[in-house]
Amino acid sequence: MTTTLKRLVFFTVLIAIWESIYRLNLNFEFRTTRFFPSPSGAIEQLYKGFFESGILSSALITSLQRIGIGFTLAIVIGAALGILLGQSKLADETIGSLVIALQSIPSIVWLPIALILFGSQGNTAIIFIIVLGGTWAMTMNMRMGIKNVQPLLVRAARTMGYKGYELVWKVMIPASIPAALTGARLAWAFGWRALMAGELLGRGGLGRTLLDARDMFNMDLVIAIMVIISVIGLIVEYLIFAPMEKKVMTRWGLTK
Repeated sequence: MTTTLKRLVFFTVLIAIWESIYRLNLNFEFRTTRFFPSPSGAIEQLYKGFFESGILSSALITSLQRIGIGFTLAIVIGAALGILLGQSKLADETIGSLVIALQSIPSIVWLPIALILFGSQGNTAIIFIIVLGGTWAMTMNMRMGIKNVQPLLVRAARTMGYKGYELVWKVMIPASIPAALTGARLAWAFGWRALMAGELLGRGGLGRTLLDARDMFNMDLVIAIMVIISVIGLIVEYLIFAPMEKKVMTRWGLTK
């Protein structure tokens, strides 16, 4: 049995058990049915949200646009900071300590400040939160990747005439790609969570739609949105990061 089939069977059984409990609750009502969502109800809300009202389609597009911009900025800023910290002892001892301090602050804590600085009408405040959520993980992993480049490799490159910017760009950065990929994966995870948290207090997107569904006591819609969030996470992990990781590990000779 393939891994995909195993996962399909597992989730099918899980959903079947959930639906059975829901049906039993309809008959015996050991919990208020209004607050007991069902898989069939969630599927119905998914259909309505995507093909009838368009609420979920609009929310998903808004969220993907925000995470796309925020994640890209987090990767660029984090990689640049990580290279700087990995190369400069002074920067590592000063800016590095600031990065460690900022990394311990949950990104959602910055939302009130972001709303004051950028307002609540546009996407800037939420994108700011996403960037803060993902940048520090990328920075620390890139830093470790640069610092862990084998000294023998650096000496060999210098012997061949590489130095300064050329040494960093052509030798150290390529050698630190596995660490950078780990940083990108963590930056995505933290950024995606920051997006959902930020949208709960912002405007539009899946997070805000989730909050609106809760306020309307539409638990089936809440579950439907949670399913969308989970599926996006699975798609990014198994269709983007996992194949990239496999190629990188093979290319860098890190597979067993």
